[in-house]
Amino acid sequence: MGLHEIAGAVCRSLTARKDGPSLYDVCDPVLQAYRGGDAHLGKFYRTALGNPPLRALLRRTGLPALDDPDRLAGLRAALTAARDVATPDWAAIGTPVAALMDGIGVHHPAPPAATAPSRPPEVAEIDRVIRLTGAHLLRSFGRNGFLPTYAAFNLIGDPDFRGRELIMALTGLNARGYKNSSLLFNLARVFIAHSPARALINPAWRGIAEPMWEPVQIRHRSAYYDAFFIEALLSYVETGLASPDEAATARRAIADMVDFCVNISAEEVPSHDGSTVKVVTALAPAPHPRFSRYFAQIKQDLGFGIYVPDCDTTACSISAATQAGCDDPILQQPLLDFYRGYQVRAGVNAPRVTVPLNDNIDYEGGVATWIDNLDGERPYGNDLDPTLNLDILEVSFRNLTGWQIIETPQRLETVHRIIAFQKNLVESGAFKNPRSHIYYLPELYSAYFGRCYAAFLALPLAAQRIIDPGNVFALIRARVLDYVTHELIVHEMNPFDAALALMALAHLGAEVSTFTPALHCIVQGLGEGGRKGPYRAYEWNKMKTPTRILVGGPEVTSAFVLMALALAKRRMAAVL
Repeated sequence: MGLHEIAGAVCRSLTARKDGPSLYDVCDPVLQAYRGGDAHLGKFYRTALGNPPLRALLRRTGLPALDDPDRLAGLRAALTAARDVATPDWAAIGTPVAALMDGIGVHHPAPPAATAPSRPPEVAEIDRVIRLTGAHLLRSFGRNGFLPTYAAFNLIGDPDFRGRELIMALTGLNARGYKNSSLLFNLARVFIAHSPARALINPAWRGIAEPMWEPVQIRHRSAYYDAFFIEALLSYVETGLASPDEAATARRAIADMVDFCVNISAEEVPSHDGSTVKVVTALAPAPHPRFSRYFAQIKQDLGFGIYVPDCDTTACSISAATQAGCDDPILQQPLLDFYRGYQVRAGVNAPRVTVPLNDNIDYEGGVATWIDNLDGERPYGNDLDPTLNLDILEVSFRNLTGWQIIETPQRLETVHRIIAFQKNLVESGAFKNPRSHIYYLPELYSAYFGRCYAAFLALPLAAQRIIDPGNVFALIRARVLDYVTHELIVHEMNPFDAALALMALAHLGAEVSTFTPALHCIVQGLGEGGRKGPYRAYEWNKMKTPTRILVGGPEVTSAFVLMALALAKRRMAAVL
């Protein structure tokens, strides 16, 4: 939004005609000041929703539906129960909020059709972007001592999270603080959706991946992010475009990030067979995540006080360490034995997925996200994301020999069942539906499938036939390429969309001529990041609870652009 548009939205919010009780009329009598009960609920309300800037924007937004005194009383009674009851009936508490949510009207972006350029950019232009993005990553690492990533909130919430999903979350999450924040954020969404402030909080954007709003970004470090930064810097060195000094700096940064992944972020957890296994947590203990003191407290207030490891961070960290030539003992663990305990088997452990926000897909054979810690805690319940399962396949292919996957029937069965899960997802067409994904976009699923497919093709042919006797990877490749070439790149993209499309196309062996729209988008977008870097921050991954939280950053965009261009350049050189 331009300055004039921002000023207009603020002015309309401050001067709007009030039509019914506001968020603060509803909540202040219950949550602004009280004794006893759950202290976190009130503290969260005052910090996240009752802060002066948001209160000023929303204080004149009312809901006509709450002019009904019975409905208003029912909503306040639900909040009172959430505050005072030791073991609340969360389904009952969520019902009056859920009833208000169906009119929110939040939709996924639908970019207009785009005209494809006739010729690709010159190789010199591509090389220039590779050098600038590589230099940006190294400069940021030198300045910060790590490569930062950022989290940002979009309080309008996720398009696929409505009243039904709120009840799922409230009954499937375990941590009370996380239930509190989910309840109140989603109540606030209803008022935001009816406010002129909606245009300020959720402005329109170009492409599919959402740009991140700068004023509210939380800088932090995670092993999951470091894993992909490792891959990006390995790509930069492999292009031959890094200077000798840059290559040496990149190798030092890679070594540091590998250590962060496999040592600093490692955590022992119980396995289903009674043993303990080392996995990798996305947020290592303080001070390693590098939160500011202010945002560390906000993290606590949001309900993230206890953070447990997850299967995706573990897979990506072990993969990156493997690619970097690490020989740490953590890489010798056959993680498929551990993942098997989190794999869904219909009729046996299907309840393992307690927050089934994407219940439009068949979970059979998929591996769930969150890992119980040694104390048995799992504050976020559990969900299941298709892209995570691609990452498990990818790391398994990279460690096929060391983990003796083909030689061990149980491990091979685990791989076969994940592949069958992916086949069902893709054959149904559900992979193209954003609702099918918990943490990622369909375009990122496509790029990560390309990454997984490349690891599969690197295996000996005999191993490929044993792993995929039904030729499922060829089927998925065809469907993903069809989506990328006929849906993604024929519409308006931003540079992050283009990088993901290009990764998929290059990894999956598409015709080089199909690279042109993505290449042009990336080259023409150079400089959009201003003083922050070559490119803006975009949605890389997200959370749908407690509200829509986007994760990305200028460094993330540089990393994906670099990897995509390095892949494309290699393919283009191969066909000359």
